[in-house]
Amino acid sequence: MIKLTFALVRLPHLSREAFQDYWFNKHAPLVASLREPLRIQRYVQLHSLPDDVSAPIRASRGAPEPYDGVAQLWWASLEDLAARNADPAAQEAGRLLLEDEKKFVDLSRSPLWFGEEKVIF
Repeated sequence: MIKLTFALVRLPHLSREAFQDYWFNKHAPLVASLREPLRIQRYVQLHSLPDDVSAPIRASRGAPEPYDGVAQLWWASLEDLAARNADPAAQEAGRLLLEDEKKFVDLSRSPLWFGEEKVIF
């Protein structure tokens, strides 16, 4: 499996609650509606808990500020992932997702990367 991991930082004008509400109630249905042209097998959102829950462990490790959430998307293969580039419907779906992300995600502070999943247990 190929996985995209996207560590999201909210736009500065949004509260954590407003960010999470938009991400779950507006963006997630959009992703779901575009899963076929994008060949996405699975989509999961990890919503951050209030800062006081993670602050002690972050402080003990000198860790940076937390992300507001993490999105994970799976594709069956590199071929499925690459097929999006040749499909006009997938290109349009990607454009729509990016336009929506600009409404709630600080893209310049939100790293994302592809990796191959290696299940340990």
